[in-house]
Amino acid sequence: MSENHTGPGQAGGTAQAPPDELTALRTRVQALEQERDRFLSLARQTQADFENYQKRQQRDLVQERRYAQGPLALDLLPALDNLERALDHARQAGDNGALTQGVSMVQAQLLDALRRHGVTRIESQGQPFDPNLHQAVMQQPSREQPPMTVLQVLEQGYLIHDRVLRPARVAVSIPPAAPAQ
Repeated sequence: MSENHTGPGQAGGTAQAPPDELTALRTRVQALEQERDRFLSLARQTQADFENYQKRQQRDLVQERRYAQGPLALDLLPALDNLERALDHARQAGDNGALTQGVSMVQAQLLDALRRHGVTRIESQGQPFDPNLHQAVMQQPSREQPPMTVLQVLEQGYLIHDRVLRPARVAVSIPPAAPAQ
């Protein structure tokens, strides 16, 4: 018969690691847990950054689509200005014939098409000067209007949705000069 001896590492016995080895294992486990937590935190931060990136890209895409017609509209504005000048000259000359009516209809069609795409005129005449909407190119003394009021619109300004596409070029009022004594 054989004797049943159980020693460390053999079935039936309880093996105990030396205290130094146990401390080393606990330290290693703790270091690995810290590393795991650091990588988990990094993964969460990366996921949050990616979600923010996706949201920002979506917002940028919406903005890009909203204002995509801006360059085309800006290119059309000089032609619209020329139609307006032609109508002003025709009216000053007293011409209300078919040609003037036709030019007026074309101007109205262009303004309507631009309006459907979010491009609208900046109403400036008689309004207080706003450097966000207006470009002052002249100053005129005025007793009738308070200082810094738009007296004359030299070139229409336009908005595309809520942004200035082109500021209105205007003449603004200034106080009249005091008479010399």
